[in-house]
Amino acid sequence: MSPAEERVGAAACKATAAEAAGSAGCVGAAGSPRGTAEQGSVPLVHGAAANADAAVDAAGNPAVHAFSRLFAVVAALRGAHGCPWDKDQTPLSMRHNIVEEAFEAADAISGGNAAHAREELGDVLFDVLLTAFMYEQDGSFSVADVLSDVTDKLVRRHPHVFRPEPGSRPLEKAAVNARWDDIKNSVEGRACSNVLDQVPLGFPPLLRAYKLLSKAAKLHFDWESAADARAKLCEELAEVDEAADTVAAELAAHPAADGGRGTPFTRSAQNPAADSAQLHLEEEIGDLLMCAVNLSRMHRVDPSLALDRANRKFYRRFSFVERRMQESGLPFDDAHLAEMEAFWQEAKREERKD
Repeated sequence: MSPAEERVGAAACKATAAEAAGSAGCVGAAGSPRGTAEQGSVPLVHGAAANADAAVDAAGNPAVHAFSRLFAVVAALRGAHGCPWDKDQTPLSMRHNIVEEAFEAADAISGGNAAHAREELGDVLFDVLLTAFMYEQDGSFSVADVLSDVTDKLVRRHPHVFRPEPGSRPLEKAAVNARWDDIKNSVEGRACSNVLDQVPLGFPPLLRAYKLLSKAAKLHFDWESAADARAKLCEELAEVDEAADTVAAELAAHPAADGGRGTPFTRSAQNPAADSAQLHLEEEIGDLLMCAVNLSRMHRVDPSLALDRANRKFYRRFSFVERRMQESGLPFDDAHLAEMEAFWQEAKREERKD
């Protein structure tokens, strides 16, 4: 069975489980078998922090009932008679699904399609809940633990909402952000001797660059304006051009054994000077990308989301070009670049109609 077929099978299992779970009342208020189902109000915060506005009616709130149904579906899918695909997954195998669904949700939101966003947000919630339940099954922690931890953290980091000082004035956004960081560092013990150590090494390079630059900017290590960041980007582009010229010169000066220009880092080229120049070019392109990320940040654009949208746009347009070339019986070669460009422009015009 192919992955696609497995996923279709999984969807069918989910639909069956959803029907079975519609009348299920076996899930506690915490969303876990370890919780206890209680009727009436369930406080979001405890003790002095609890108030009438911070409580929900567990018996009548549709979100609580809907979450209980979803949890029942997840438990059924991972149960003894559950779906083979879902039972086979592990937290490690779910990493790709979570990231992919998050990007699809972000794309749906960007597209302004509420119905699509609703569907994709549901997929994200399902993947997260499914993964958390895997940890519950192996005894690491429960789904209720996850929910309690994030609730406690949000309450702790929003004292201006849940524990306001008598007579205090509403905080401005900058003050709220500063207090958020202070609570993370002083109360939760997340302070690091180096602020950049707060950015995980395991982040994808694009996201890590964005986070590193954002952390540095909070300490006022930043350009005064986006125009300054753009000027730096142009400067780095010139340095990339210079480094690329050096690589080309080294390859031309030392032809490969077969008479060709060779490729850096290959045995056939045997060109240490070109290898060194290529490494320098790689470094300069890295600097250029870092500057592009910084410019994006200064314009309040998340570069990961921007690049994902660009990827999807390129996919749509090139797929259109490919289809039109096939319909026209034209091969993909240098002799038909004009036709490819014409179809590309046609793809853009079609998108504007939508």
